[in-house]
Amino acid sequence: MSGETTTEEYRALAELRCRIRHFLGEGDAAARAAGLEPQQYLLLLMIRGLPEGKEATIRTLAERLALKHHSVVELIDRLETHGYARRTRGRDDRRRVLVSLLPRGERMLEEVVRQRINELRSYGHELVRAIDQLLDQPLKPESHNRAKKLSMNRREKRAYHSRQN
Repeated sequence: MSGETTTEEYRALAELRCRIRHFLGEGDAAARAAGLEPQQYLLLLMIRGLPEGKEATIRTLAERLALKHHSVVELIDRLETHGYARRTRGRDDRRRVLVSLLPRGERMLEEVVRQRINELRSYGHELVRAIDQLLDQPLKPESHNRAKKLSMNRREKRAYHSRQN
């Protein structure tokens, strides 16, 4: 059985949530400043940042954005209208629709991504600190063995970050 959640855990989780919300809100503002709606920026980012071996199908993009298929189709319609992306049919299966960025979409995405990465490099340590604060809470007995494996990685990570600062 696990004990009650401590006040420190509530505070740590609230701080993490606050940091994540601020980061996301700043990303939305950066997208708007570049002339994109936040969802358009996220779709461009998902297309460009797909893991190796994944294709930018509507299904894959919908899964990665946690959106319905028809919502992604509408977003792609808007991106195509602005000249940011295009759809093509699969060669082997004409029912498969692949989405790719056009040069204009690449430029818009680059503008926002460069700013977001710079912000993370400047303020990301606050987000990491919030995560560490939550993970460093005393462990419940049932998670002790799992924590031994994780704690070594956290210690190594902290040592690395302290050397960087």
